[in-house]
Amino acid sequence: MTLDATARRGHALRAAVEQDLLTPDNPVIGLLDVTAIHETAAALRTAFATPGVTVTHTFAVKAAALVPVLRLLAGLGLGAEVASPGELSLARAAGLPADRIVLDSPAKTVAELREALALGIAVNADNPGELRRLDALRAASPSTSSLGLRVNPQVGGGSIGAMSTATATSKFGVALRDDGAEEWIAAAYADRPWLDRLHTHTGSQGVPLDLMAAGVRAAYDLAERVNAAAGRRQITTLDIGGGLPVNFASDEVTPTFDDCARLLRARVPGLFDGRYTVVTEFGRSLLAKAGTVLARVEYAKTAGGRPIAITHAGAQLATRTVFAPDAWPLRVAALDATGRPKGGDPVVQDVAGPCCFAGDLVARARPLPLLAEGDLVALLDTGAYYFSTHFAYNSLPRPAIHGYAASPDGSVRFALVRAAQTVEELLAESGAEESEALMGLGRS
Repeated sequence: MTLDATARRGHALRAAVEQDLLTPDNPVIGLLDVTAIHETAAALRTAFATPGVTVTHTFAVKAAALVPVLRLLAGLGLGAEVASPGELSLARAAGLPADRIVLDSPAKTVAELREALALGIAVNADNPGELRRLDALRAASPSTSSLGLRVNPQVGGGSIGAMSTATATSKFGVALRDDGAEEWIAAAYADRPWLDRLHTHTGSQGVPLDLMAAGVRAAYDLAERVNAAAGRRQITTLDIGGGLPVNFASDEVTPTFDDCARLLRARVPGLFDGRYTVVTEFGRSLLAKAGTVLARVEYAKTAGGRPIAITHAGAQLATRTVFAPDAWPLRVAALDATGRPKGGDPVVQDVAGPCCFAGDLVARARPLPLLAEGDLVALLDTGAYYFSTHFAYNSLPRPAIHGYAASPDGSVRFALVRAAQTVEELLAESGAEESEALMGLGRS
């Protein structure tokens, strides 16, 4: 007998209470379903597997900047897509070899580029200025790095503007449809025989698969034209980015990696004919459904006749949900103090977080069994971004993150992924050791 993800989560929520991971003094934690991560990584590999085609899957580190997660994914065959020195350090700490790391970012410094070239990490240059920096760095010191250019195919945006990276005025990449852009790109490759890859990324949440496929098709067609002009296969790697959206409305996984790969095979068949190495950079779709935030209801009150549950999970974790609730709604499960589903008729109520501003609500006017002091709430589908983009409002500490594996008999084993931030650590990052630094300034 095997357990599905919903059953595993239910066992883990109860076990987290029984094993004292969540207590009145430790009122919010994150949980990661390790079996779900295994299953999702396997689904990705299977969907894109094609005889004769080399496919390198990298994980967008920003989606879960946790070294144990990166280490687990590395063991499952995934590399890392990094966009900062910090993310690169995390990938290296997880043991990722250089040939499975890709550096993207619209603001790479000379020092970042120099380090990447010295390590042999692949780099996607974002703009002409960055390409000139690569010219100078390569002239100063040889490198084994695979280097290329990121293009913005300008195919349009999805339903969330902030997540759409292929709009006419996106800050990312060389805008392919701007006047003279394609001529400049052709010349850039002609002048640099060492440029051997091309990158695009259309967006993520809110971007439909059709739009993603259109972006990949534009990059593929450009690679074909560059290679034809060169009279050889100069571009050998097509990095198609990531961006598979996640269904936050239920436990159903839709769209799937299989849906994505099937559409790309139909729209861009040449991508899978063996002439190109294919690189992917999925993030949210690999981790979102594996994660749950579990938090205690500290108080229950009413205002204007509406019940309000005051919990310990708010903007510090669910930042996007709080500030853009229409774009980033989350399912909230009402639980009793033992971590079991709470009974009772649904009552329209707000679920609030601990931050000291009025808008700190993870659910507004949500029909749920009436929550009371000591009950629990679970924020579902929070495995991506919610654990690694902490918002330090009110100096709220980062919570502990635990991975779990649930057995068919209901037993659950936990492993600590990240310890809860201590008061001492919070003080250190808030300048406590420099407490006298300003006292001598401003005196006449």
